[in-house]
Amino acid sequence: MNDNRSTARPADMGDPDSSPVGRELTIAEVLALPVLAVGQPQVVTGVTLLDRPVRWVHITELTDPASFLKGGELVLTTGMPLPQDAADVRRYVDELADIGAAALIIELVRRYHRPPDALVHACRARGLPLITLAKDVNFLEVTQVVHSLILGNQAEAMRRTQRVHEAFTTLTLRGAGAGEVMRAAAEMSGRTVVLENLVHQALICEPSGTTLEEALTDWEQRSRATPPGDRTSQCGPEGWLTAPVEYQGERWGRVAMLPAPAEEPAFGPEHITVLERTAMALTVARLIHSTPWERTAHRNALRDLIDQRHRSAADAYARLTALGLPAESSRFLTAVVDLPADTTAKSEDLLSQVLHATGIPALIGELTPGRLGVLLALSPSHLWQPAVERLSHAALDLSPRAVVSVGAEVDDLTDTPRSFHQATRVAEATPPDQPLPPGRSFHELPDVDLRRLLYALREDTRIQDYAEQQLGRLLDHDSRHGTDLLTTLRHYLDVAGNKTSAARRDGLSRETFYQRVRTIERLLDCDLESGDQRTALHVALTALDVLRVG
Repeated sequence: MNDNRSTARPADMGDPDSSPVGRELTIAEVLALPVLAVGQPQVVTGVTLLDRPVRWVHITELTDPASFLKGGELVLTTGMPLPQDAADVRRYVDELADIGAAALIIELVRRYHRPPDALVHACRARGLPLITLAKDVNFLEVTQVVHSLILGNQAEAMRRTQRVHEAFTTLTLRGAGAGEVMRAAAEMSGRTVVLENLVHQALICEPSGTTLEEALTDWEQRSRATPPGDRTSQCGPEGWLTAPVEYQGERWGRVAMLPAPAEEPAFGPEHITVLERTAMALTVARLIHSTPWERTAHRNALRDLIDQRHRSAADAYARLTALGLPAESSRFLTAVVDLPADTTAKSEDLLSQVLHATGIPALIGELTPGRLGVLLALSPSHLWQPAVERLSHAALDLSPRAVVSVGAEVDDLTDTPRSFHQATRVAEATPPDQPLPPGRSFHELPDVDLRRLLYALREDTRIQDYAEQQLGRLLDHDSRHGTDLLTTLRHYLDVAGNKTSAARRDGLSRETFYQRVRTIERLLDCDLESGDQRTALHVALTALDVLRVG
């Protein structure tokens, strides 16, 4: 079988400025340089190995050139010193292969016009790329061009490595958190990076050139197939580059860099540098930031879900599943827990433990100061009410002023933002001293009556203006004259206009009560016999009450 194949490529690849910088040249890239392309190179063996790195070029006319090599060299020869005997040819090739030479290039101009069969067979047997040149090539010029590119790449690689070190040093000195470190790693490497904990939950994923869905689908299964290592290494069926994150022998997790699409170069030294510095910066971030990674991951996942910041529903499913929530096969219930702001930090851990004890997978995290969000993933056998009752009782144990508000149960993850907004509306309409509904320790949307609706809207100036427009003149009169006509109006409205019952509540004779009612009608320019006007005044009184409470 003959592997002969032309390697001719566009001439501009010979421009040093067009060659890849910061990484090693490959055999294919060297063959495409004009200085070699003029020799019409043909690949005789090893056509699938042209991505091997070329670390140096060595010209030799010796029968034992391997003694002068260190590995990775592109060996150039005119073929003049090749032995005649097939066994000696095999020895020649074996020595080159054993030392790790990148490839052998033989010029078919002086001694040979076709490569010797023994040489072809030996190179094919040892997996050593053999390339022939049909025309004369200036080997010295080849070494000058290639060495210039190699040294330039090495210098550029050193500069890029220095920039990586400086960037991570800056991050560390300013106390960057894990999220900022991971974003920097993805930007500097151009690869997707994932931080996971010891149970293979993906806590932070920074995609590069891919989506969350592509990066995180079946994350736990894929991660468990990639064995842990004690140092930075490339391993597993997908060829992940991983580094442990640890401190003084205690391992906290690992950071993984995922390969780019097949047409991209493999991981190079710079990727290893980025990943190692990422692991170091994550260690420092863990030491100086008290919030556990898992807690931050839950917070960020809930906030992004509520604000619908995912690119697609599939991304959201993949992210939550990678965090350990069975998002694909669940119903969902949301809740918000309002607590005094100074208790929320310890409350997250305690309430998370309470939910874990119920057996229902859940995420819990701080949405805003003093407010925790909860997402329950319910299987067909799960009843959410007992779990929320336990959550509510635990919250009330933390603070008697705790309020737990529940949204609607939904069948699809994409509906959870609406459910969260419902729970938030209930929370905003529930004063801390609001009595609990009979038979339960949490609040739902049907509990929101007129008073609680107005309480939720108490900061709206239109509500304030409405109460003042309806009752301001009566309040001014009571203030100037020391009367309490507001209480008389309240009693009148509470009994739906029954003057006898209202007079009894007010502790007044009917004649005195009637006189006060007429004064109220005169001051407010209204007819208290009108159902519409009584309704308007009742709303204004309720608004006034919640405004005074708020």
